[in-house]
Amino acid sequence: MHPEIARELIGQRGRELRERAQQAMVARTVSRARRARRRGASLADDFNCPAIPDYVDGSFRTAAPAEDQAGRVPAARRAA
Repeated sequence: MHPEIARELIGQRGRELRERAQQAMVARTVSRARRARRRGASLADDFNCPAIPDYVDGSFRTAAPAEDQAGRVPAARRAA
């Protein structure tokens, strides 16, 4: 068989196998989600979002927004 034809056939077979593996992975994911839903588990309950700091040094804002804005004086110019 000509090398170019063999290369094309091998490439086609590889693409078909990758597509089949992708379809199997999607089917497993759907099956697991349905099984979890039947058992009463929710996928959204597993995710815990960590607290995101308000400032670069990793600290958090402690004052309420109304208190923080009350003591501010508008600047005449923009900050550089």
